[in-house]
Amino acid sequence: MTTFSLLGRNVLVTGAGRGLGLAMATVMAEAGARVILNGRDAQALEAAAMALKARMPEVEIAAFDVADENEREAGLAEIACRGPGIDVLVNNVGQRHRGPLSDCSPADLRTLLEADLVAPFSLARSLTPAMAERGFGRIINICSIAGPRARANDAAYTAAKGGLAALTRALAVELGPKGITCNGIAPGFFMTETNEPMSHVPEVARFVEERIPLGRWGEPREIAGAAVFLASDAASYVNGHVLTVDGGLSVSF
Repeated sequence: MTTFSLLGRNVLVTGAGRGLGLAMATVMAEAGARVILNGRDAQALEAAAMALKARMPEVEIAAFDVADENEREAGLAEIACRGPGIDVLVNNVGQRHRGPLSDCSPADLRTLLEADLVAPFSLARSLTPAMAERGFGRIINICSIAGPRARANDAAYTAAKGGLAALTRALAVELGPKGITCNGIAPGFFMTETNEPMSHVPEVARFVEERIPLGRWGEPREIAGAAVFLASDAASYVNGHVLTVDGGLSVSF
């Protein structure tokens, strides 16, 4: 369906070496986009890109830490030298610091904020001037159901993701007149490599089965359709919205 096609679009997905980032990048490439996989682990990115290039040649890598200002600027400069500018930015990188407030120092919070909030802000600030010149741009921030909700022993992450949702709204208002939309996706419980060990914890397994209406974890690929939608012409009038993808968890009680 041409409405959902990303043919001719250039997409940068941060944290795309595995998990949700790789799943979104894969399906966006399947939709026709030239996709740049970003992450800190060059070997993981190379392996992911090699697997994808057999079917979709328009896949590249850009190994740099988005939370490091110097690496971020150098990485974006290198991407700019390759060719067409970025049309779609997917801010997927995220860190988490689980534990009680007493175990989370201000330094821990600052480190988490650099990755979860400052990096998306900075990438948007760097890439949107060129988007505005072309009169088209899409920013997709991977937020969390932890933004509007909260669990004990997760204060730093909840604060960061709440801030990212607020940033999404702010950018939507500021950049909309320039032809750039900004939306978010709020994932629930997804079976990523990071979360897989949690699935074996009896309390967590029981929570998923009893509290999520679909009664199961989400598979990473199940978030990708939301990303393709928000990046495509099908979402041309969607701006400032955070799309929840959680199997119904956040609406049940």
